[in-house]
Amino acid sequence: MGKIVLRLDRMMVERKISLNDLAERVGISNVNLSRIKNNKVNAIRFSTLAAICEVLECGVGDILEYASDAQ
Repeated sequence: MGKIVLRLDRMMVERKISLNDLAERVGISNVNLSRIKNNKVNAIRFSTLAAICEVLECGVGDILEYASDAQ
């Protein structure tokens, strides 16, 4: 079974935004955003995902990626 991989770190580099700045603008703690950025979460709220996409001006597909076991 494959898994969903968060590529938030890549989008943050592309948009030249720091963890602290993104966390403040999204309205979540630095610790929680760091966990999302480093793929240390099992779930993410749609409202958080929507806020991240709004701040980074990107789509959900720019942040989420499916990785099959074959990779």
